Amino acid sequence: MTVESAPGVRLAGTLTLPEGKGPFPAVVLITGSAGQDRDETILGHKPFAVIADRLTRDGIAVLRMDDRGVAQSTGDFAAATDDDFVRDVAADVAFLRNRSDIDPKRIGLIRPSEGGVVAPKVAARDPQIAFIVLLAGPGVPLSQVLAAQRARLSPAMGQTPAKIRRDQRLIDHVMAAMRGSKDAAEAKARAMKVIASEGSATIRANGQAEMMATALSSGWMRDLLDYDPRPTLAAVTCPILALNGARDGQVLPEQNLPAIRLATKANPDVTIVELPGLNHLFQTAKTGTVGEYNDIEETIAPLALNTMADWIGKHAKPAVTLR
Repeated sequence: MTVESAPGVRLAGTLTLPEGKGPFPAVVLITGSAGQDRDETILGHKPFAVIADRLTRDGIAVLRMDDRGVAQSTGDFAAATDDDFVRDVAADVAFLRNRSDIDPKRIGLIRPSEGGVVAPKVAARDPQIAFIVLLAGPGVPLSQVLAAQRARLSPAMGQTPAKIRRDQRLIDHVMAAMRGSKDAAEAKARAMKVIASEGSATIRANGQAEMMATALSSGWMRDLLDYDPRPTLAAVTCPILALNGARDGQVLPEQNLPAIRLATKANPDVTIVELPGLNHLFQTAKTGTVGEYNDIEETIAPLALNTMADWIGKHAKPAVTLR
């Protein structure tokens, strides 16, 4: 199936429907922070396929899409911003609402990882969204999330505290220099200038400088690094489930879960859970380091899958009408 999101952007995906007639509650699975296919395939795992299978068996329809420009979807992922991804998700939701086998009042969103800024943006703009689930979603500005991530994970990669500080200082200066750029080309030129003058202790080859400048200067990345999720989270009025693994080294639970709780304090239906023993991918882990992901056979721990499915099951029930 396909969904038209914008001129030249046709999103391809899969809709799984429970057995029976419907209309069914539904969720839209939104991929994380990189161009990914509908199953969010990573290191041989297909977490969205696992989630879709579980929720569909529980009576909930699931829509999962290839990102624009990825797999069977058209468009240019590299040129897109979070506002483009918000439009993509809004188009997915509109597609579901126009189906007779979907209950338009019971459509929720699930979004993982550092890219977990799209679901709150959609929900803040669309009061008909029934609920959102944030899987290792950020609660503080993304620049702070990534700084904490580097500090946590870099020692396992053999980096000294001094090098970690130097790398972070360089990134901070690059980000400051890029602000106000009219486009990605100007941002990249500014980034290269800072790297050339300050990066000799960090960047050992010109190819590395080019890669770093390109990665940091895209419109999507600049928007992401400057984005503070707290005002948007505060504007979300639908129920929220926020899950983090206690051994998540990429989106640290101690940094982000309290911030999500504080930002959503006016919302009466917010559930925040730190799941013991799980990493950023919600696998049962020993250390939580990135190098461990590939060695774990488990795609998603039953604890995470059950916690999410049980919460969604309760929040996807039809409203009771008193007569």
